Amino acid sequence: MTDYSLLEVIKNGNKVLTKPVGSSEQAYEPTTEEEKQDKWNEIKARGTLFMALPNKYQIKFHSYQDAKLLMEAIEKMYGGNKESKKVQRTLLKQQYENFTASSLETIDQTFDRLQKLIS
Repeated sequence: MTDYSLLEVIKNGNKVLTKPVGSSEQAYEPTTEEEKQDKWNEIKARGTLFMALPNKYQIKFHSYQDAKLLMEAIEKMYGGNKESKKVQRTLLKQQYENFTASSLETIDQTFDRLQKLIS
């Protein structure tokens, strides 16, 4: 079962509970039921992201207090380095070179398959 509220917190960030104190803002503990639910969703989202990480890398990401920032950092680290991008390019090149149109399919079907390959 997918918890869409967690996905929303990870993608869009959570509402930060702050109040102005002088010239800066200070975080405060949630008081209403909605604020408590938002805080709980943030905690669950961070926990879910940490469970996806190997134990040896969790300490590197522990400083991120926001699920959205944590997800961006994980994507930046695992999104691809030079080697993985090179492998992806090579794989795409091989798929393109091996692409052939079947005599049984229409030109539109062939074009659609090529578009899927490119994108």
